[in-house]
Amino acid sequence: MRMPENTVYLKALLDNDSKVITEIYATVFPKVKKFVLQNKGQQVDAEDIFQKALMQIAVRYRREPFEIKSSFEAYVFTACKNLWRRELNKSKTRVTEDGVMELKSEEGDMALATLEQERWELFTEKLEMISENCKKVLQLFFAKISYSEIVKKLGYSSETVVRQRVFKCKAKLIETVKNDNRYNSLKEL
Repeated sequence: MRMPENTVYLKALLDNDSKVITEIYATVFPKVKKFVLQNKGQQVDAEDIFQKALMQIAVRYRREPFEIKSSFEAYVFTACKNLWRRELNKSKTRVTEDGVMELKSEEGDMALATLEQERWELFTEKLEMISENCKKVLQLFFAKISYSEIVKKLGYSSETVVRQRVFKCKAKLIETVKNDNRYNSLKEL
């Protein structure tokens, strides 16, 4: 019996299989690089983020094997996007001082990134479980599409109806997430 492709990639990261890792770099890194460059980053930032994401995935898989439900490429890309967004948010809040600054530990940072990735996976999994209509409404809402545009796209009668629909769908999604056993372990520390 052949191993699923995603599992092959995960095992290759654990085994340091340079042939497969080179393939991962060739297929996924260009997309990550493009994303980082388009979002205030440099080539070196893209390389760092990509490396961190692969390490994070490998460490997490070694700790507790998991199944990737999307393509491996999409999974790595999403992990990279989340890491880069965190990096951008950190740089916004960084203040330069003349005094000595204590640096955050790389290990703590990695643990936080892994936790965020697991939260994202729980969120996307539960988003898939709600009604098709709610899914469409929330995807447009999360993409910051205006209420008037959602009215046009989905054929609602008014923005008020869309607002009510967004509210009800968000409540349903929150309830679905909170009812999952993983929720308490993934809550903010």
